[in-house]
Amino acid sequence: MRAIWKGAVSFGLVNVPVRLFSATENHDVQFRQVHEKDGGRIKYQRVCAIDGEEVPYSDIAKGYEAADGQMVVLTDEDMKSLPTRSTKEISIEKFVPSEQIDPLLFDKSYYLEPDKTGLKPYVLLRDALEKADRMALVTVSVRSRMTLAVLRVRDGVIVLQTLLWADEVRTPEFESLSEETHATAKELAMASSLVDSLSGDYEPEEFEDDYAEAVTALVATKIEGGELTETPDATGEETEVVDLLAALQRSVDKAKAAKGGSGTSDASGAQSTTTGDGTSAKKAAKKTSTTTAATTKAAAKKSTTKKAATKKAATKKAATKKAS
Repeated sequence: MRAIWKGAVSFGLVNVPVRLFSATENHDVQFRQVHEKDGGRIKYQRVCAIDGEEVPYSDIAKGYEAADGQMVVLTDEDMKSLPTRSTKEISIEKFVPSEQIDPLLFDKSYYLEPDKTGLKPYVLLRDALEKADRMALVTVSVRSRMTLAVLRVRDGVIVLQTLLWADEVRTPEFESLSEETHATAKELAMASSLVDSLSGDYEPEEFEDDYAEAVTALVATKIEGGELTETPDATGEETEVVDLLAALQRSVDKAKAAKGGSGTSDASGAQSTTTGDGTSAKKAAKKTSTTTAATTKAAAKKSTTKKAATKKAATKKAATKKAS
């Protein structure tokens, strides 16, 4: 496990250095939303409801909707002005009887592990909680916001369980239960008999998540049967960049082939400039082709001139020999 928080439990004048670990994990079957036609994943965009334009994260602020539907926009500066607590301390406020904490108030559970230097005071606090059969009511700041929690002992380990605030628990208001209605003595006796016949101890291993097992078996069957959907890479900016580089590479290869393998260093230079917008590479390739063409043309012209001069000299020599 990986610690998600480090701090200390303040126990009177004693501080107990501890690390916080999540005590539970979610094993629910996770599905992804995909396009039934081709299996492509569904993507969501942050679009403004007023102008219909996509909004980047840098332009997104927090908004509080008032009772009349008007929106109050809260900026980062507004949020910084709110009271926050960043202390790395679990402060014990009081020790309360365990039965006074309604399980409905429990929110999230965490294990507390002591540091090597805090093992002895940790054991002292653990044993004191077990002997008193009480829970320690504490305040703790996890992710900068103060939370109410309790410390209790489970299997020799101190557990921190965050609590909901009192106004977060709903009051049941059911009209059908507003009347004073009770079971008869005979009905209650039969119900008590049924309770006795089904009484037993809770053994977690006796119960399994048959839905998760069924989904796993279904997926395994489809995989074995070859019922898989090949999903192509999602198109986007990254694909466009790769295509651009591939096109520029083909241009460089074509320029190198046109020069018959000469001027390798120039081609390499042209390739190294293709990581920008591609314009400089195109100009470099064009310039190289122009230079090559000019060089070939000049060489051909020079060869023709030399050949004509040689022919003229040979004709003059023949005429002189005939005259003599």
